[in-house]
Amino acid sequence: MDSNLEKYYTDRFFMMSQQGWKDLITDAESMLAEYNKITSVDTTHSVDFRKGQVDILSWLIGLRDISEHTYQELQNETIL
Repeated sequence: MDSNLEKYYTDRFFMMSQQGWKDLITDAESMLAEYNKITSVDTTHSVDFRKGQVDILSWLIGLRDISEHTYQELQNETIL
C-alpha cells in the first residue's frame, strides 16, 4: 500500500479512536433518529432536504466500518 494512503488510514483510525469522535457519532445517531421521522415533514422540498440530511448522517455513522473494510481490502491487495 502506498505510504500516503497508509498514513491517511492511520490518521483516520486515530481520529476515530478519540472521545470527540465517539461523542460526534452519538450526536449524529440522535440526530438521525429525529430526522428519520417523516411525520414532521410537510412539503416535497422538505422531504428531499430531510433525505439529504439522513444520507449524510448515515454516511458519517458508518464511516468507521466503511474505512475498516476498505483498509482491509487494500491490505489484502498488497499481500497478493
